[in-house]
Amino acid sequence: MSSDHNPGLSTTSEQFDRFASAILPCGISDRAFARFRSLARFDGAATGKAPLAKTGEDQIVFVASGATKLVAHATHGREQIVAFHFAGDLVSVPARAAHAYTLVALQPCALVTFPAAAFMLAARAEAGLLNEVLQRALRALDRSREKSIILGRKSAQERVASFLTIMAERIGAPQDGGCVLDLPMSRRDIADSLGLTIETVSRQFGELRDLGLLDTSGRSIVKLHDLAGLDARAGHLPVAA
Repeated sequence: MSSDHNPGLSTTSEQFDRFASAILPCGISDRAFARFRSLARFDGAATGKAPLAKTGEDQIVFVASGATKLVAHATHGREQIVAFHFAGDLVSVPARAAHAYTLVALQPCALVTFPAAAFMLAARAEAGLLNEVLQRALRALDRSREKSIILGRKSAQERVASFLTIMAERIGAPQDGGCVLDLPMSRRDIADSLGLTIETVSRQFGELRDLGLLDTSGRSIVKLHDLAGLDARAGHLPVAA
């Protein structure tokens, strides 16, 4: 494991236990449990570091603690943030193909990694695990569809509002009828993810604050007061009564 991490999970045993509790079905056999344990590798990273070794193969990564961003690299130094991932997420990190991919720590993190092909081969023998992986893949697909709409059709304010509603669902802590976000990513990360400038993101935060939809505190804390109002600002269809 990398020596410069501070993930909050002190041992590889704790990290694997977190993975097993979140992902492996309760009735998994001892043999299958041991198989996943033998496949697991453990990585940790400080903020801004890219902890994964370049293995030349697709990897499945469980975020045991912390937060990360998956970055795609194109020619001429161009980069795109593909997605943000948080503690408890299972992430597919492709090997280099048309683009190269890097998983970067947004805050100190601990990761449990598996060779993707071997992971899926082992998962096929466990119906409960295969169902868990499928459900997570479908949720990731839903987020990818939403992001394609955000980037292709939405205004700057709709993009920022959409981002905040997604974060509310994923990492929001309920409070006083709204929720509080402790965002691990920078405003630059948010801007890069949404295809906007930092100035535009900051301006949209200000406009949403003026509308009474949110308040900010420091760099990372965002309190969302009116989730329904924010949802409307995101351009989402109203929920049928």
